[in-house]
Order: sequence, then structure tokens, then C-alpha cells
Amino acid sequence: MHTRTLGRTGPAVSALGLGLMGMSDLYGPADETESVATIHAALDAGVTLLDTGDFYGMGHNELLLRDALRGRNREKAVISVKFGALRGPDGSWLGNDSRPEAVKTFLAYSLRRLGTDHVDVYRPARLDPAVPIEDQVGALAELVRAGYIRHIGLSEVGAETLRRAVAVHPISDLQIEYSLLSRGIEADILPVARELGIGVTAYGVLSRGLLSGHWTPSRELSAGDFRGHSPRFQGENLDRNLALTDALGKLAAGKGVTTAQLAIGWVAAQGEDIVPLVGARTRARLAESLGTADVALTADDLAAIEAAVPSGAAAGDRYAAAMLDHLDSEK
Repeated sequence: MHTRTLGRTGPAVSALGLGLMGMSDLYGPADETESVATIHAALDAGVTLLDTGDFYGMGHNELLLRDALRGRNREKAVISVKFGALRGPDGSWLGNDSRPEAVKTFLAYSLRRLGTDHVDVYRPARLDPAVPIEDQVGALAELVRAGYIRHIGLSEVGAETLRRAVAVHPISDLQIEYSLLSRGIEADILPVARELGIGVTAYGVLSRGLLSGHWTPSRELSAGDFRGHSPRFQGENLDRNLALTDALGKLAAGKGVTTAQLAIGWVAAQGEDIVPLVGARTRARLAESLGTADVALTADDLAAIEAAVPSGAAAGDRYAAAMLDHLDSEK
């Protein structure tokens, strides 16, 4: 697999990363044995970037990753961990905590759950408005100097926060949603990230399944699947979004690739400083995503994709109103 570098100061990673959240949380039940097999298949295919969060399944996702890496060469895995999202025992979202003492506490627990002595990229999951970003990054910088983390990343923050953060310590990458249906970073955030030498790890590249080519209006969701409350998956919004997917699918068929591969390929084609994260939960879906490596998009292809799924064409918000305070981007 080809590699890309996370910004000017970050590690070299596979050109496609694996996001593990859905193996533990928010997308309904997952099979643990298949999840571990999928991580193994990714590693065997040359995927090095593995993205998790300490709040995914309230620690379950880190424990799952520990099990998957047992017996493997730890140095061949680039582990990216998000921290700071607070959750109740019922799974509710309670805010974010990035106080310096909390940062160090969260990391101590993550290191134990992961069974490792360091995390490669450590990042607050969302901006904690009660703690200046300078204090958050300062605490992370102490952990870099102590050898517990290798690189500092950020997640879902705005351009001004990036400027303030990088003035304290180099930032390897910004993890943020970016897809054909979610292009809000293009106006301000992406240009500033590039100016500052900060890479982008793009999650949601298939818009949580809408751009996969596998979604149908009649699909029934389990009680634990948050997409059942997402505006983009409701009523007329869903119909309009799936119409965009159908248009993309026609272009994909013309190139002899799948809809998902074309959607992922579009994100990858937006710059060498962008690493798409795919949330494959099974080996079959992973294999499809890995096929993106064989998708070469010409200028004409990109223009056709833009015409089929124009910027701003998505119907509905990314999250339900009740989740916006904890999960949406910095305002």
C-alpha cells in the first residue's frame, strides 16, 4: 500500500486508514471475532493507521484493538486515539473534558487498555470550551516529552484553533469529517491546515453508509444505531441523498468500480495531505475499500463527480439536534 505523511511533522502512514468505532459503538451490534479478523486483514494488506477512541464503547474499542494487536509487531501499527468525550453508563453524551490533569488520566487508562507504552497520535475528540487550547496542547506536549505519545492531533476544530494550537506545539493532523456530502472544511479549515503544515485524516468518507452503494430506503436499523436519529437518513432527506448516490453509482459503473470506491477515491484525490479513514466492520467491506488503491481519477472524472454530487447538495444536518453540542464541529 502507498503511504502518506500526516502533515509536516507527523508519521508516515498507509494511504488509507481503518476507523474502528463501528466495531464497538453507534452502528448497532458488531461481531467481535469478525472485527478482529478485519483488523488483521487490514494489517496484512499494509494498513498501518488504526483509529480508535477511549469512549468508543466506553473502553471496549481499545480492548478490542489490544486483542487484535496481540502477537503482532506493535511498531508497524500507528495507533490514533481520541479522548475527552464524557459518557454516562447509559451511553449518553455528557460533554468534553480536556483539563491538563484529565488529559494525563485519560492517557494512563488508554495505555493500560491498549497494552502499549505509547500512543502514536493522541487527540482531544472535540474542543473543550472551558479549557484554552493552549493549555490542552501544553499538557499533550508534556506527554510527548515524556515519551507517552509521539504526535499531537486535533479533531473537529476550526481554523483559528489550529493557529493557536500550532503556536504551542507542532500538530500532526486534524481529524474531521470530509466527504462528497460533507464539504464544510473546504472554505477555511483545509486552507489553513495546509498553510500550517497540518495533515487531514478524513472520517465519514462514505457519509455513514449513504455513499456506500449498499443503503436502501427500507433498511431497518437497530436501537443502538444512531443513524436512526440522523436527519440525513430521514424521510425526504434520505430520498434526496440516495438520489445523489445513484448518480455517483452510474459514474462508478462506467469506470468499472463500486460506488464506495469512487466516493473514497474522490476524498483521496483532494490532496496527498489527506488520509481517508474507512469504517469497515467486516473483511468484505474492507476488501472493497482497499480496492480504492486501483482507482485512478482523471480531471474529467473529478469534474463529472462534482457535477453529480455538487458541494452543498446533501439534504439534512450531519447530526440530530440533541447531539450537536457534543459531536458537531467547532462553531
